[in-house]
Amino acid sequence: MNEIIEYIKEAERIVAFTGAGMSVESGIAPFRGKNGLWNEFDPEEVASAQAFSEDPEKCWKLFKLQIEESFESEPHQGHHSLAKLEEHGLSSIITQNIDGLHQRADSSDILELHGSLYRLVCQNCQNTFKTDRFLDEIKEGKIPRCECEKILKPDVVLFGEALPQKVLRRAWREAEGCDILFSLGTSAIVQPAASIPMMAKRSGAKVIEINLEKTPLSDEVSDKFLKGKVGKKLPEIVDLL
Repeated sequence: MNEIIEYIKEAERIVAFTGAGMSVESGIAPFRGKNGLWNEFDPEEVASAQAFSEDPEKCWKLFKLQIEESFESEPHQGHHSLAKLEEHGLSSIITQNIDGLHQRADSSDILELHGSLYRLVCQNCQNTFKTDRFLDEIKEGKIPRCECEKILKPDVVLFGEALPQKVLRRAWREAEGCDILFSLGTSAIVQPAASIPMMAKRSGAKVIEINLEKTPLSDEVSDKFLKGKVGKKLPEIVDLL
């Protein structure tokens, strides 16, 4: 822990890379694993671009669950510690999560690689809306529609869709320009996002990983690995600064 504190004190630019483990600690179901959504839903049937184009009503069974869960959950101390870390050089958060919890914890610069459930977009006319405008009707089981009458889609990346290239390019720049990269609650196996810690490492950054279990990064890439919950370990670090 003392070495990590020294890394932070010497760093000019810190970046955080966050994954599903952060959200699980707030009570949000992961996609994979023991209690993962893919045990209940077939991603090809409810979470792919083709599925949405063919049967958007069926896809909304999953979207409704995700939106309700995200709006009902609260940021944990790990989220709040990242906001505090901005006082010590944290420049941005690169996240694979779509639940908006980083924003609700008052972090400033968040790069959402997979989009956000807090926005809805029309595939027909490209209008965008804040999800909370339709939240009551979504909870009632109604499917939100655009002014052009087409069914709206959460502004998230579905299977068969590319990551937003502008966001991805900026994430790469952030990774290549940082002195420390925190890898928090991510399995680091889903590409291209999983390449971000490796890019930081190749550029000379220290990689500090916090996770419940070791990942492909732990032995080959991470300079320090802390086993445990992000919501417990990260506040311990920030409190020592």
